[in-house]
Parts: sequence; structure tokens; C-alpha cells
Amino acid sequence: MALAEARPFLIGAAVLLGACLWLGWWIPSGLAALLLVGLLLFFRDPARQIPADPLALVSPADGKVICVDEAQDPAFGLGKFRRVGIFLSVLDVHVNRSPCDAVVEKTHYSAGEFLDARHLEVDLRNENQTWLLRSSRGPVLVRQIAGLIARRIVAWKKPSDQVRKGEHIGMIRFGSRTDLYVPSTCTVHVTVGQRVKGGETILASWPK
Repeated sequence: MALAEARPFLIGAAVLLGACLWLGWWIPSGLAALLLVGLLLFFRDPARQIPADPLALVSPADGKVICVDEAQDPAFGLGKFRRVGIFLSVLDVHVNRSPCDAVVEKTHYSAGEFLDARHLEVDLRNENQTWLLRSSRGPVLVRQIAGLIARRIVAWKKPSDQVRKGEHIGMIRFGSRTDLYVPSTCTVHVTVGQRVKGGETILASWPK
């Protein structure tokens, strides 16, 4: 699915590279080649080892943890959750994954600004999409937030779809933030500044 999102960008970069080479423009050719390589890296989708522990809630994104706190449900009025915010630079994998086995109950899209994804009010002011995932143990929210460079939030699942832990649900182009909201009874296992991998790093766990 990431490849399908990448196709128009890759074709454009390849055409640009071919044109520069045909015209003998060597410096622009080098820049076009770098652009093509950069796009291939951005849209990469590496395989991940999904933890088998049924209590584990995995990271919905690659990146760096920039907040671990409590926050109100931003879209569905479900009250206060524990939140882990993850910043994705343009160098990170941008595929978003489900943190647990669940059913996509609802999604909520909100248009907005394109502030830097590390801005204090980014979760309130930027374009975003929130997923309500209903697991057998309780509700979990995944919030995709567009950043300064990101201009499109992509969803690959829809309400009523069942998703497995670590399964792709969407992506954000290019550079962004993804937040995970879990019930207050869950234990969070990561700290601010820690690097995490989508579908692989355990961010939190359900109570036993």
C-alpha cells in the first residue's frame, strides 16, 4: 500500500532524472537521483516482528517519543486517556500500524493548519485524523497529525474493518506526528526521547 502511495512521486522523479540525463545536465541529474533515492527511503515499509504477548500495545509509528502524559479524548468524548506522542521526521518510516487486535469503530477527520509537528498546540490546530479502535479489553485511539511538511493523511482502513496488531492502517506524507491514547489502567513502558518502531516496540500493556 505504501508503494501505491509512492508511485506518482517515483514516476515523476524517474521522468525528471531521465530528462536531465538525456539533456546532459549532470548536476540536475545528480539532484534528481538523490530525490528518487530519498522517495524510495521515505516510502519504505520494512517487515516487523510483532510481539505475541496479547497484553502488549505496540507503537503505531516509527519515530521519537516526544510526550508521555494524560489527555482528553480529542474526538469522541470518551474522557481522559494516557497519551504517548511520537514525532516522525522525514527520515522515519511513515506507515501507521494498529497497536492491538481491534475493530475500527469510528474515525474522525479534522482539517486544520500545518504547524511543525513538535509545536505545543499541534494536536489541537493541525489537520488530523483520529481512529477509535475497539479491542476486547477496551478502547484505544490512534491520532494521525499532519506536520509542517506533511500535506496528506492517508487511511487504508474504514469503520467496521477488523485489524490485527501491527497491521497497516494508513500513513502520513511527509513528516508528522502520531499519538497513541490508551486507558489509564494501562502501563506505559516508554519515556520521552526514546526511539520506537511501529508494530514492534511495546509502548504500553493492558493490566493482567
